[in-house]
This record gives sequence, C-alpha cells and structure tokens, in this order.
Amino acid sequence: MTSQKQPSLVDALIPVAALVTMLAAAVYLFSSDSSSGANQIALILAACIAMVVGIKNGYCWKDIEEGMVRSIGVATPALLILFSVGSLIGAWILSGTVPAMIYYGMQVLSPDYFYAASCLLCAFVALSIGSSWTVAGTLGIALIGIAQAVGLSVEITAGAIISGAYFGDKMSPMSDTTNLAPAVAGTDIFSHIRHMTWTTVPSIVIALLIFLFIGLSADSSGIDTNLDTTLTLLSDEFHIGPHLLLPLVVVIYLAYRKMPAFPTVILGTLAGVLCAALFQFDGVVKLADDANLGAAMALVKGLWIAMFNGYSASTGNEMLDGLLSRGGMSGMVNTVWLILSAMAFGGVMEATGLLNRLLQSMLSMVKTSSSLVITTLGCAIGANVITADQFIAIILPGRMLKLEYTRHKLAPVNLSRALEDSATVTSPLVPWNTCGAFMASTLGVATIAYLPFAFFNLICPVMSAGYAYFQIKLLPLEEFDLPESADELKSAEA
Repeated sequence: MTSQKQPSLVDALIPVAALVTMLAAAVYLFSSDSSSGANQIALILAACIAMVVGIKNGYCWKDIEEGMVRSIGVATPALLILFSVGSLIGAWILSGTVPAMIYYGMQVLSPDYFYAASCLLCAFVALSIGSSWTVAGTLGIALIGIAQAVGLSVEITAGAIISGAYFGDKMSPMSDTTNLAPAVAGTDIFSHIRHMTWTTVPSIVIALLIFLFIGLSADSSGIDTNLDTTLTLLSDEFHIGPHLLLPLVVVIYLAYRKMPAFPTVILGTLAGVLCAALFQFDGVVKLADDANLGAAMALVKGLWIAMFNGYSASTGNEMLDGLLSRGGMSGMVNTVWLILSAMAFGGVMEATGLLNRLLQSMLSMVKTSSSLVITTLGCAIGANVITADQFIAIILPGRMLKLEYTRHKLAPVNLSRALEDSATVTSPLVPWNTCGAFMASTLGVATIAYLPFAFFNLICPVMSAGYAYFQIKLLPLEEFDLPESADELKSAEA
C-alpha cells in the first residue's frame, strides 16, 4: 500500500490556479452564460488536476472517489429543494399566484422606493422564517416580475432581494447557519446574534441607503404606461384575486413553523396546483394543448406539465411572455449539473488534503487578534469558492481556528460572527456555490450580473474586517458570559 504524503503548498495551489484561470476564460468567452456549461467543464477539469496531484502524493482512486461521493451527498438536500422550487414556480405561475403577486405589487410599490422596499420586505420575511431560499423562491420571483414588468433593473432587484434575504437569514434564530456558526465556535445562539448586530446592522443600513439613492436617481419615465399595459394583460390572461395568494401564505406559515424546506416547498407546490385546478381551469387545459383528451385528463396533463416543464405564456406581449414562461423541474437541470461539478471538485480537494493544506497556510499568517479574524474571513470565503457549500465553509474553518481564538484570548462569539460575516453572506456570490446557483436559477438573473448589486453581502465582510483591524468590538475571552444555568448550556449546545 502506497503511503500518503502531506501535500505541499504548491500542490494545493495548482488545481486552484487552474480553476481560476479556466473560470476567468469561461467568463471572458461566454459572459453571463458561463454557468450554462463552461463553468461545469472548468470545475471537472480542475477536479481531474487535483486527482492527479492526489495520486502523485499516494492517494488511491477509491479514497478520492469516496471523497467526491461524500461531498456530493452533502449537496443532496439542496438539489431536492432546487427541483421542488422549479415545480413550485411552474405551479404558482399557472395558478395565478405569481401573476397576482406581480399585479398587486405593481400597484403598491413605488418605483422610486422599489429597490429599498424590496430589500426591506425580504429582510423582514427572512428574519421571521429564517430562510433566504424560501424568500427568494416566493417573494423574490414576484419582485423580479414586478421589476421586469415596469422596466426597472432586474439585476439591481436581485441584489436587493438577496441583500434583504441574507440579512434576515443571518439574524434569525430559526436559520440553519445562525445555529451552526455558534455551535461550531462553542457559544450560544443569542450571544452570537447580539455580537453580529455590530457588523450586520450597519451593513444593511448602508445597503438600504444605496438602494434608496439608486431608486430616487433612476429615470422612471414610461413606467406608468408599462404599468397599465401589464395590469391589463395579467387580468386578461389570469383570473386575478387575493385568494390566489393562499399558496404563499401556506409556504410562509410552514417555514415559520420550522417545517423542513423540501416538504414546505412541495406542499406549497400542491397548494398552487389546487388553486390552478379551481381558478385557472381554462389556462390549465390550454397548457395541455391536446384536443384528443377530455376536460378532466387535460386538466391533469396541464398541471403535470407545469410541474416538470414550467408554464408557457402566450399573452402576445414579448416581455410578459418571457417573464411568465419559466419554472418546472427541467429548468433546474443545468443548475444541478453546476452544483454536482462544484461538489466533485471540492470533494477531491478535501479528500486529497489539498484544502486542509491551503487553510493551514492561511493560519500560518496569523500573528495578532486582528489578523486572526481577517484570516477567518478569508478562509471561509475561500472555502465557499472551493467547496461550493456554505455549511462546509462554516464548519471547516470554524473547527481549524477555534483553538487559535482561545490562544489569542478571544471569546468564541468573535469566531462565530466572522464565520457568518463571510461564509454565510458570500455564498450567493459564487456562481457554482449551492446558494449562488440556487439564486441565479430561481430569480432568473446570472450570479455575475447581480453580484455588484448585492450590497449587503459585499459590505458585511469588509465591515467585519474593518472592525477587526481597528480592534472594535473584539470581545476578550474573560468578558464572555457563558450561559448561567445547565439548561441554558444544553440549549446552546443543541
């Protein structure tokens, strides 16, 4: 049996450098379409390069294969949610739920305040339910629809949705990442949330001000004409009414009750299917497009098509048809391909010890408390890029750096805050990360297109690094208050 050698820093950098080079070439050659296949090829080729390095160091194919399978297994829940969201979008458009959200939203949200209001609305809902993905898959698609219908920027709107959704997700005690980060760091969730307010609240305030400035500065001429035309077309195509918002209420209620994401989305999809059957019968039969079937079977076929292949609009308005012709599980296949490729690369990097070697090299640069926090931010962002999963990006750096925080006499809340200020908020900014791929597919806006406008997600890591550099709100270990009672401690550990 061949003995395994510890990889050198050069070994670890070779596949990463190859990946960065190929991804840059993909963006240059294919622009926003790079995630439609070019990025996947780059990730697979980079994984092959990492395999060669691993085999050179004595790792066998079986170990590498198991690493890839393990990594892809981590992404399986995300893939199930992706497919279910595809069905939800198709069912909700067919049922009139999304058109109704667009119809009423266009009449309520002023163009001048639209971006800021979208960010604030998504922040509030995400804070209530603890899920950025649920917010993007429900309110997000409607807000994108409103923006497109009235001629506002869908890229800026997507940035506002993601900024608000990730603020709420990050600060909600019901969020997975908000519970995971303190668990890894060794603190309790409410101390963690309190400590995060110092970096998170200023970041969202700045983001809201930027969105407000952009909205007030934008030229809104012609919006009223678009508004009237779109409202008329929507009411002609669908039977619009407030009762069609029932599927949205179902999803938000189930998410608030902490039902897991997959069954929540499935039940939301079924609620949309029921609304479509009851209130959009003509539209469902039209989608089936089969004169040989009776009414009942045409209804079943139309509902089925919406869930697996999405809705196809034919209003006669090119813009509105493009807006409403989407959804279905088949629309998520490309995104699943991207995630599988990314997780395969991350699995090889982890199984061959290359990822650990990179993290150790970053750790060797730590000299002061400030550099420790900044290194944590860099490690988590790097892990997001390499492993393509925000949970791994929290767990790996958190476990490696936990002891260093104790050595530097820093309270564990400093570590948990740094992990969330980096791993959580930057995950939707990486096109092949599960979060970035989900947001791009759900909102219909390429990651690279909305990235410059996800102001909260861009500002928060910088804000956190600034606090660290100037030694602001770095809580010393001796000032950290542990839970007072045994019950509180058990609750914190859980």
